[in-house]
Amino acid sequence: MTAPRILLLDDALLAIDKPPGRLVIPGRDGDEPALRAELEALHGPLWIVHRLDRGTSGVLLLARSAAAHRAINLQFEGGTPRKTYLALVAGLPPERFRIDLPLAPARRGRTRPAAPGDPRGKAAATAFRVLEAFPAAAGRPAAAWVEARPETGRTHQIRVHLAAAGHPLLVDPAYGAAAPLAGPGGEAVLERTPLHAARLELRHPGGGDLVVEAPAPPDLLAALALLRGEALSCGRGPGS
Repeated sequence: MTAPRILLLDDALLAIDKPPGRLVIPGRDGDEPALRAELEALHGPLWIVHRLDRGTSGVLLLARSAAAHRAINLQFEGGTPRKTYLALVAGLPPERFRIDLPLAPARRGRTRPAAPGDPRGKAAATAFRVLEAFPAAAGRPAAAWVEARPETGRTHQIRVHLAAAGHPLLVDPAYGAAAPLAGPGGEAVLERTPLHAARLELRHPGGGDLVVEAPAPPDLLAALALLRGEALSCGRGPGS
């Protein structure tokens, strides 16, 4: 099991580069080790500031005191932190687009676009920018490497907004296609939801601006290499 890399550690905060495939808190059955317990064994009590889905990698911030937790929560409630994600999506979206679509809870922990007048619907908006486009070629699907900036913080917001725009994550069993991205020999190159929390900007509880960044992980770099038609062993790309 992959251990998380520490991006920031001080008296108030702990930030890690969350590996894909890890749970932040215990699941319903409680049998799988969760990151918070693993980190608490090393760093003492921790408070969850925000969560990342199992498949999502990248910047995960935790508070090391109740006071720091309150201070950061106030910022998230006010919508002041700036979050930047990177994603591999299906198809070729416009160079820049913005989805302003209210979201509502659905079954099994999922989220859906809210119907007009649905009292459970909450405002949600995400701005997107295409960083690199990959037209379909030689058996490879059309895809794009996209930057996403959520303006609100709803569950599965980026995933649902991309699906609503007709460009779901390249692999997403809940909101798109479940099949992994395969290499030329049929081997699975990417099997998880290709969403990466690349950057988080906010005010440190002790004062001053804080920026925490995490580079794109090896599986996303391998997927980018495949889509570019490069050798999969090159292992380099955005964030490397």
